[in-house]
Amino acid sequence: MATLASAESLREQIEAQLSSRIISGEIPPGQVLTVPTLAGEFGVSATPVREAILNLARRGFLRPIRNRGFEVTEVSPEELRELSDVRMLLEAPTMVTVAGTLDDETVTELRALADRIVEAGQEGRFDEYLTADTAFHLRILECTGNRKLVDLVRELRQQTRLVGLAHLAETDTLMSTALEHAELVDLLVAGDGPAAEALMRRHIRHVGGIWSGRDED
Repeated sequence: MATLASAESLREQIEAQLSSRIISGEIPPGQVLTVPTLAGEFGVSATPVREAILNLARRGFLRPIRNRGFEVTEVSPEELRELSDVRMLLEAPTMVTVAGTLDDETVTELRALADRIVEAGQEGRFDEYLTADTAFHLRILECTGNRKLVDLVRELRQQTRLVGLAHLAETDTLMSTALEHAELVDLLVAGDGPAAEALMRRHIRHVGGIWSGRDED
């Protein structure tokens, strides 16, 4: 577990690390978490851990179990399909709008994020992988100037589980999907909107597929 800085953001750091571990499947559905155990693991007092746990429960990641702690909840295949379908509707067509419009600074930023995603995936650092992945997708959407769109996709991503991600860490499959980010940047820079849209559709389809431990058609 990474060392956490002593600051007001301590609760946010703990919440971010726990949510990443739950989303990636490092902490699987059904596992019970307790405040004392996590406080010892993070090396902090119980207060920020308790606050982080309660926030995660409000977000639907955990549910309280009387006298035991908090159990990691499961997102059903149907819920994942619905989440990915909505993301598909919001993100894929946007690639046509964004293609050919990126300035040099944005392209440099996106390429750096794409590299971070690959490096984090190779080293099994899923908290960094998911953070960089989220930043990458939202940065592209920010280019539309539509803040509501960015907020909606951010919320959808927070509801998603990718419990197969941790199991893909040592496979070529994880790397091939991670490299799709760099491929997408190339298509956007080239102004190939239709190809970028098709790639985004394939990329989002992984949510209910291999990233969740399921085969894809």
